[in-house]
Amino acid sequence: MSLPRIAVDAMGGDEGVRVMVEGAALARRRHDRFKFLLVGDEMLIKAALENHPNLRAASEILHAPETISGEEKPSQALRRAKHTSMGMAVNAVKAGHAGAAVSGGNTGALMAISKLALRTMPGIDRPALAALLPTLGDNDVIMLDLGANTECDARNLVQFAIMGAAYSRIVTDLDSPRVRLLNIGTEENKGTESLRDAANQLKLAAQGLELTFDGFTEADKICRGDVDVVVSDGFSGNIALKAVEGTARFVGDLLKRAFTSSLRSKLGFLVSRPATELLRGHLDPNNHNGAVFLGLNGIVVKSHGSASALGVANAVHVTARLLEENLIERISGDLAKLGGHGLGNGRAAKGAAAKDAAE
Repeated sequence: MSLPRIAVDAMGGDEGVRVMVEGAALARRRHDRFKFLLVGDEMLIKAALENHPNLRAASEILHAPETISGEEKPSQALRRAKHTSMGMAVNAVKAGHAGAAVSGGNTGALMAISKLALRTMPGIDRPALAALLPTLGDNDVIMLDLGANTECDARNLVQFAIMGAAYSRIVTDLDSPRVRLLNIGTEENKGTESLRDAANQLKLAAQGLELTFDGFTEADKICRGDVDVVVSDGFSGNIALKAVEGTARFVGDLLKRAFTSSLRSKLGFLVSRPATELLRGHLDPNNHNGAVFLGLNGIVVKSHGSASALGVANAVHVTARLLEENLIERISGDLAKLGGHGLGNGRAAKGAAAKDAAE
């Protein structure tokens, strides 16, 4: 069966073409039915493909004369989008020349370009940024929103929960993911009015959907393994994500310092090396790379700018899975199932969407 092409912004990421092309080549070995559209400087892409004949045979190059820098504001990036590798990759999805786009470039610019080009799905007010985080359980946890929307009302949070559950069913193979709202406590009376309203709506909505709503969770429980989807506004979610990532780096650096502090420590490291290697692999962000903009009329995946080739390959793998499992159709189907439960109007945060896009 022929599957849609994946457009790769080959200029995105800290190391640019070499890592993006190598990552796509690694992913192609796992998803050999997919074709690729590599967008960026044609000469550089052709040179990188010389080392990857398998990917070269399955790829087309779309030359882009410009790139978007990591420091560029979203508003500036929007004005130059049609001539940049990022903008052209997303527009390939809009035009139907690709089924999805992957970029390791500027997150704010990618969100702004994607929102303008693809628009939100019917029934979704705002897209959300979702990512996988490691846990102590059998499956990773999906967390959203991670920064696309700094202010959200109850309606937005319910929509995020529905999209996150659909995503979770694809990447974790769970039939009914456990969904919780991020809060300052687990008691029903805790949190803002929007959080409490969202919880009440989700209790009703969950009855007709393939998800289990488990109330609230706190930030220290995100990676324990007892929740599959954590839902938050983008402001709180981004802070929680960076705290989790920072703690993981802290633990890694602390272990490194402890094992190199003395000769006895170095000997201890040799004995415990299998365990420390397992820990390092579990905490390595490259093994969980690939954040998704959920709620758009097309699939756009954000790779870490600092991702290795393996990290890029994981982002492409996520993209391929979402195409294979028809993510957008699943979300649309879940929205349709809401039926009489509906979604409350909430109190929309006026001007928040425009503010988010401009920052």
